[in-house]
Amino acid sequence: MNSNIEERGRAQLPPNVQSALWLLRAYIQRHGMRFTRQRQLILQRAIEYEGHFDVEQFYESLRKTSPSSSHRGIMTGVRPSLASVYRTLELLCKAGVLKEVLRDSGRTHYEAVYGHAHHDHMICVECGRIIEFCDERIEQLQRTICRKHGFKALAHGLSIRGICEDCLAAAE
Repeated sequence: MNSNIEERGRAQLPPNVQSALWLLRAYIQRHGMRFTRQRQLILQRAIEYEGHFDVEQFYESLRKTSPSSSHRGIMTGVRPSLASVYRTLELLCKAGVLKEVLRDSGRTHYEAVYGHAHHDHMICVECGRIIEFCDERIEQLQRTICRKHGFKALAHGLSIRGICEDCLAAAE
């Protein structure tokens, strides 16, 4: 890729996307992989995506972009295939940019974690609603348990599956 084009594009990116881009580049370099415009586009859109998403939702949002327009410095004429989106989202998880939130009904849901505050999830098994929460008591308990067992936690995730208040009310 022409580094002048890349530098102009990077200068227009939000700081959180620039940082995530650096993280992905470092990961790719360590693993002897190629950095492509498709990966750059997918990374930027994944970081900017609001909320949780599955691959199909994400792919549709990429397809809706006009091929002749530019989106904050990245040429959106780049049209990744669905297979490229699957592979790149998996790569972004390995690089620490995204996290797999839930795998349910044959679908995997993702969210951006790089540059976002830690939180846990309650997932409604009736409607699929995902409620984010953070409770310092849970975080403290995890730290205490790790200390007690001489364990260094690198990451964790808590997902509680149940029925949300709207679905409970509708069932009554």
